[in-house]
Amino acid sequence: MFGSIWRELELLTTLIVVDDPGMMAGSDLADMAISFKEYLEEHPKKDLPKLRVINICDTIQHLGSGYYCSLLAEARGHKVFPSVNTITDLRNSNLYLAKLGSAALKGSSAASSRCDAPEKELLIFFGNASDQEFQPLAKKVFNLFPAPILKVSLLWRSGWYVEGIERFGVSDLTPDEKSAFWKALKRFTERAWSRHRSKKRHRWEMAILYDPEEVQPPSDRVALRKLIGAASKVGILAELITSADYAQLSEYDALFLRETTAIDHHTYRFALKAEVEGMVVIDDTDSILRCCNKVFLHDAFTYNDVPALKSQAVFNSDERTLDHLEEIFSYPIVLKLPESSFSKGVFKVDDRKALSERLRELLSQTPIVLAQEYLYTEFDWRIGVLNHRPLYACRYFMARNHWQIYKYGEKKTVGGGFETLPTFEVPRVVLEAAIKAAKVVGNGLYGVDIKQQGSKAYVIEINDNPSIESKVEDAYLGDELYMLIMSEFARRLENRGRQNE
Repeated sequence: MFGSIWRELELLTTLIVVDDPGMMAGSDLADMAISFKEYLEEHPKKDLPKLRVINICDTIQHLGSGYYCSLLAEARGHKVFPSVNTITDLRNSNLYLAKLGSAALKGSSAASSRCDAPEKELLIFFGNASDQEFQPLAKKVFNLFPAPILKVSLLWRSGWYVEGIERFGVSDLTPDEKSAFWKALKRFTERAWSRHRSKKRHRWEMAILYDPEEVQPPSDRVALRKLIGAASKVGILAELITSADYAQLSEYDALFLRETTAIDHHTYRFALKAEVEGMVVIDDTDSILRCCNKVFLHDAFTYNDVPALKSQAVFNSDERTLDHLEEIFSYPIVLKLPESSFSKGVFKVDDRKALSERLRELLSQTPIVLAQEYLYTEFDWRIGVLNHRPLYACRYFMARNHWQIYKYGEKKTVGGGFETLPTFEVPRVVLEAAIKAAKVVGNGLYGVDIKQQGSKAYVIEINDNPSIESKVEDAYLGDELYMLIMSEFARRLENRGRQNE
């Protein structure tokens, strides 16, 4: 009895808007279906819980019922699938092919070794491919364009290539395809029910994006559990999600990135979508853009008087450039790729020959290389800064017999030790440099790397998703570190709510 009552309550929070509710007659989800006309005239209803709208109206027709259903749902503050952005993006073939990327144009590697016909059409229902051999491609397409039904046109050219992606209507499906679609829709809605069941007393819901396969993740499993526990204590239901959960992102109130970020990467797309949805986001897209590029940081430090090591952007490797660099720097010189992390893409050269060879190599990968003066220290400071306030402090020591924190070998990676300190024991010059550098980027969570020589501090770089690992960054504060982070999320969520009143 209680199970059926709960089910009825849950059905009230999810609506399936269709052009003709009769098409769902006999379906397990028929009670959830209403027509676009009903949704237009009868919603929002007073005292009705927050709605989740699944829009399967016709979105093929420009400015048709499907478009206006999503548009009105967003205006009414309802969580809607698909979003207006998705509907709009799919109208521009050049846009979606550019967003899909060259890697995906080759289709699924598992299916590209054979060809039964030169052309193929693939239907995708809520991310599930009609041909399972193309499931990896279906996932990528669905993550970029989360829509109920997508038709992908494939062309064989010594491998499968995507020729086009179209929205597709339920009325255009065959009976067997409709049966598969209703099953996919049911799975999609059941996932939402299970999430709402566990919400209980929480005011907000947070997605923590992570990659379970990442070799050097920003947070280990223990730290992730502690983050989830701390979130619960401040009224936030936090759940781990992966790159496969892009379509469900809008169901949350906040996003916390705990996966190494990059600009041309799904982490950036997640942050961008979250911002469009009005969610609280750490890392925000501005922070990712600024921290992921060392050339930007170099210029920003210069113009904002942030104490930093002498640096120079390099565009070519001719003799004149080499002469200029030797006038500015003494050997050794450090060369950095603009986008690098964890000591990767960072090289030390000891003479002109090495400088010339390494520059040529790096400039074949990127139009700009950053040259920086070399300063050896036994350790680098890492100051965690959240909303312009120091959060934690660590000393990361150089790997044994190496000039960096990490030493990469063919078989294994070796790191130096660490020491975690209370921020009040950090030299004032280091803390001031960290706070000043963080303000250049934004008000998020950053890890500011600093070298100290005597009474002077030099900012090396800023990381937009710094490491928060158990028994490392939390070695001094313990569980309080996680509470401070989640309390800041709660504060921002509370402020967001006041702004929306």
